[in-house]
Amino acid sequence: AAMSRRRLQQLVDSLGRSARHFNKSEVECLIKLFNTLVADSNNRFATVGFDRNVFRDTLHSAFGMTDDVLMDRVFRAFDKDNDSCISVVEWVEGLSVFLRGTLKERIKYCFEVYDLNGDGYISREEMFQMLKNSLLKQPSEEDPDEGIKDLVDIALKKMDYDHDGKLSFMDFEKAVRDENLLLEAFGPCLPDLK
Repeated sequence: AAMSRRRLQQLVDSLGRSARHFNKSEVECLIKLFNTLVADSNNRFATVGFDRNVFRDTLHSAFGMTDDVLMDRVFRAFDKDNDSCISVVEWVEGLSVFLRGTLKERIKYCFEVYDLNGDGYISREEMFQMLKNSLLKQPSEEDPDEGIKDLVDIALKKMDYDHDGKLSFMDFEKAVRDENLLLEAFGPCLPDLK
């Protein structure tokens, strides 16, 4: 069922304010894309939005993402109310940060993605998990886990300012502000520039 013109206009107006990085015509396009994805998906949330699978397919086809763990985390970062469904508001507001967020917004977003258990820290184990997934398996003599442990140690050395063996948001933010390349230190969770 297509959205009424008036409802669409209301949505465009309110999202034009909350998703600051898009203009109104972009917001409208994203809402239409959202409606198309929902209509094509026949999922159980079809009245309110779409589920993880549709979202992952979109991340994969539009942004070339392939890492299951990270795609799942991106889904959770978008799904602000944790109802396992991406609503149109979550979609547009999420994409606003995902595609055009300020450095501050992207730091907050990446931190959320990397904090796998949501306790406010990126632990050594979490870094290990993500790096293990995002690095290509090299057929080699040595144990790949050793190399990943070394990388985790390097990351902690460089980013753990208060030396408590894990990264708080403040550690992460300071590290990324000093060195922007560290934003996606633990795996690609933002679209590449193209």
